[in-house]
Amino acid sequence: MNKDEIHNLVKEQQSNICQIVAIKNNKIVYSDTWNEFKSTDNVHIASVTKSIISLLIGIAIDKGMIESVNQKVLDFFPNYEIKRGEKTIQEITLYNLLTMTAPYKFKSEPWSKVCMSDDWTKAALDLLGGKSGITGEFKYTSLGIHILSSIITKVSQMTTLEFANRYLFKPLDIESRKSYTVKDKEGHIDFVTSKSPKENGWFCDPDGIATAGFGLCLSAIDLAKIGQMCLNKGKYNNKQIVSEKWIKQSTTPYVKCDEKFAFMQYGYLWWIIDDKKKIYSAIGDSGNVIYVNSDKNIVIAVTSTFKPLVFDRVDFIQKYIEPNILKCSED
Repeated sequence: MNKDEIHNLVKEQQSNICQIVAIKNNKIVYSDTWNEFKSTDNVHIASVTKSIISLLIGIAIDKGMIESVNQKVLDFFPNYEIKRGEKTIQEITLYNLLTMTAPYKFKSEPWSKVCMSDDWTKAALDLLGGKSGITGEFKYTSLGIHILSSIITKVSQMTTLEFANRYLFKPLDIESRKSYTVKDKEGHIDFVTSKSPKENGWFCDPDGIATAGFGLCLSAIDLAKIGQMCLNKGKYNNKQIVSEKWIKQSTTPYVKCDEKFAFMQYGYLWWIIDDKKKIYSAIGDSGNVIYVNSDKNIVIAVTSTFKPLVFDRVDFIQKYIEPNILKCSED
C-alpha cells in the first residue's frame, strides 16, 4: 500500500487515530494525521504514561536516587500508618509495582475514592496489601502505581513533572510539559473523554504529583522519539538518557498474562509482544501505542482520541503499518 491507501484504510477501519509516525533506521519514513489533528497536537496517551514512568524510575536508579527495584515501598513512606493486622504491605517492593504483581485490596479500581480524595498517594497506599500475601499474580492497575510518581517526587526533591522535563523530555527535544489539574469528577471525565487536542500537560493530583497510570499528553512524534531512544538502548543524539541496563531490564518479560491481555508478557510497565524478536510496546486505552521492533530497527507511534475497548491496535500496526512504511518512504 502507498501512503494514500494507508490513510484511507486508517480512516475506514481505525477511525479514532489522530497521528502515526514511523521511524526506520533512525529516520522518519512515514508520518500522517487524521481527524483534523496537526502533527504537533497533543493527545492524552492514557496508559502509555505508565511506560514513561518506568523510564523515569530507571533514570532515578541510574542517578543513585533509588537503590534498586528490590527496595520496599514503605521505605519511601516512613510516616505511613499501617493498619492493624496488615503485614503484606510491608513486603511489597518497587519490583511488584513495576511488574503489576503487587497485591491490592480491591476487585475493581476505586476511581472515585482515590481521585476525589485530598491525598492520592495515601489513598493508593491504603489499597495495597491484603490477607493473601504476595502471590506474584498479575493485577493491572492505573491507580496503584501512582505511588511510583510519589516516590520520584520524594527521592528527587522535585515534582515528577520537573524531573521528567529535566531528565527525559528536554534531552529528547520534547517541549516541557505543564501541570494540568481539575476541580471535580466532571472535569476528570472531560479530560479523559474529550476528543479535542490537549494542552501541553500532564494530569496531576491535588498535591501536584503527576499521575503515573494515565494523564500525560504528547504527540506521536514525541512518542516516536521516546521509542527511538529505547531502541537505541537509552541513547538519543549520542547522549545516554537512560542506561542501557535499565532499557534491557524494563523490556525483559517477568509475567505471562492471560487471555484478557492477549497472552502478552509484561516487563517494567512495558508490554512484551515478542521476546525472541525483541518487540515491545507501551499501550494505552483507545489504541495509543509506542511500538518498538528491535529486530527490524523500527519504531511506530500512534495517538488516538478516546474510544473504549480498542484492543487490536498492535495487530493493526503489524498487519498494515509495519509492512508498508518503507514503500511509503519511496513514494
